Amino acid sequence: MSDQTFVGIDVSKARLDVAVLPSGEVFAIDNTAPGLTELLIRLSDVQPQLVVMEATGGLEQAAMLALHEAGVPVTVLNPRQVRHFSRALGQRAKTDRMDAMLLARFAQTLQPEAQVPGDASQRALEALLARRRQVVDLLTMERNRLHSSRDPYVQADLQEMIHYLEGRREQLDHALQHAVQGHPKFQATYTVLTSAPGVGPVMAFTLLAQLPELGSLSRQKIANLVGVAPLNRDSGTARGHRKIWGGRAEVRQVLYMSAVSAVRWNPTLKTVFDQLIHKGKPTKVALVACMRKLLVYLNAMVRDQIPWHVQPAA
Repeated sequence: MSDQTFVGIDVSKARLDVAVLPSGEVFAIDNTAPGLTELLIRLSDVQPQLVVMEATGGLEQAAMLALHEAGVPVTVLNPRQVRHFSRALGQRAKTDRMDAMLLARFAQTLQPEAQVPGDASQRALEALLARRRQVVDLLTMERNRLHSSRDPYVQADLQEMIHYLEGRREQLDHALQHAVQGHPKFQATYTVLTSAPGVGPVMAFTLLAQLPELGSLSRQKIANLVGVAPLNRDSGTARGHRKIWGGRAEVRQVLYMSAVSAVRWNPTLKTVFDQLIHKGKPTKVALVACMRKLLVYLNAMVRDQIPWHVQPAA
């Protein structure tokens, strides 16, 4: 174990701060193409067991892909995990160099699994979906402003902007459809997913782009990954309410909207929902149960590559 090398990289727009354990070496390089080449040369000398970095809104993508393509095991961490690890160590001070060393200690102590990033088609689909989400957020903000505005000129300007954004959203929907149709595997899975009542194009795009594990994991693991598996909160004789928490929030948000539709139009999930309400379960609890049920059904459908058929409600 002692001869294994672990590397932490703190990513910023202009610079990468790199810490190496167990040697304790810390250095900084530019976050540019020449800088990444220098990073690969320096890491080739130490042959790291694992390199870890935090998700930083996409700034980490170039370094992560360069490391992966060079055959270096790399993983991108949720910042919340690193924050909790720092608190557990009692570390309150913060600099870029200290953050890099903290990430290296995280890798050395917990040794998370290396990630395998999606191929170019997967990343392109995810980028299109992210841009669509941004446009939808802008649309929501402009519509809210239109509701509160009383000035005729401002209202006209807002309506013009809303019309423009609706056009951009439609263009992005076409681009997403084109990306799916141009990839045989995406097209086959998209057809399977949208065969289920309650699953529309946006839900299918989201699962293709942000849940590539769909169909390859067990029902328990896929539910945990998305964050729809109820978690116990018990201690001693106290029995707390089970809650869902964590997971992939963007997938869970779209799954919620699909479940709202499915409990009206999908006979299987409508039966499940009605049974839970009849037993006295709160509406939101029943909806979350239907979210998990729908995800489990879709997971099995993608695994077997078979379209929707009426599922047993139990």
